[in-house]
Amino acid sequence: MAENRASGYVEGVPCWVDAQLPDVEAGKRFYGELFGWSFDERGYALKDGEPVAALVPKTDGRMPTVWTVHFATPDAGALVRRIREAGGQIVTAPVEAGAGDGVTALVTDPEGAVFGLWQAGSHPGFGRRHEPGTFAWAELYARDTETANDFYGDLFHEALFGPGARPDFGRAPVSDVFPAEMPPHFLVHFAVEDCAEAVEVVQGLGGRVQAPPFETSYGTVAVVTDNQGASFALLQRSN
Repeated sequence: MAENRASGYVEGVPCWVDAQLPDVEAGKRFYGELFGWSFDERGYALKDGEPVAALVPKTDGRMPTVWTVHFATPDAGALVRRIREAGGQIVTAPVEAGAGDGVTALVTDPEGAVFGLWQAGSHPGFGRRHEPGTFAWAELYARDTETANDFYGDLFHEALFGPGARPDFGRAPVSDVFPAEMPPHFLVHFAVEDCAEAVEVVQGLGGRVQAPPFETSYGTVAVVTDNQGASFALLQRSN
C-alpha cells in the first residue's frame, strides 16, 4: 500500500475533518459541550489531549458553513492531477498549511461533491478516531452511485480494497436521506454512545435535526446541524 509515512494513513483514508464557521468561539462552546472537546491555540479540537478536528473561521461570508473531510495522500500535487484527469475539479490548489503542518487542497468529484486532501507534515491528522466524540465515518451522498464507485474505486483503490482495508467511508443515493434536489456531498459522522441522547443535546444547544435516528449497515445515524448551520451526523455503532 502507498503509505503516508508521516502519519501512517494509507492514501485515501479519511485522516482529518474541519468546520468552516462564522463564529469559531460559538463553535467551541457547542462542540465542547456536545463531544467534550477542548481546544488549543490553533483552533484544533482535542479529545483527551489528542487532535480530532479543527474549527476554522470563514474568510468569506459567501462560503458555506460546512464540515469537510480530508483524505490522506503522500503527494497532494500528484493526487490533484489524477483527480482532474478522472473528471474531478480543483477548488483550491495544494498550499502549505500552518507552520509546516502539511499541504492541503480542496477538490470535487465528477458530481461536484467537495472533499479535502491532506499531505502530512508535522500534523499527521487524527490523534484519536473511532471512539465517542471523534470521527467515525464519512458517507458520500451521490446522485449517480456508479459514477462514484468508478471514481473513488480507482482513485483510492488501496484504501478501499487493498489487503487489510477497513474503509472509513461509503456511499449512498442522495434520495435515501435527503430531498432529491440536494447536491451530492460528504457527510462527516462522529461517534456517540447513544444517538437519541446526543440528538437531544444538539437540540438543547441550539442545533436542529435534519433526519432523526435511522438504521444503516454501520449503525444508528442521525443527521443534525450545529447552531450555525453546519451539517454532520451522529453515529452509534451497532457492535
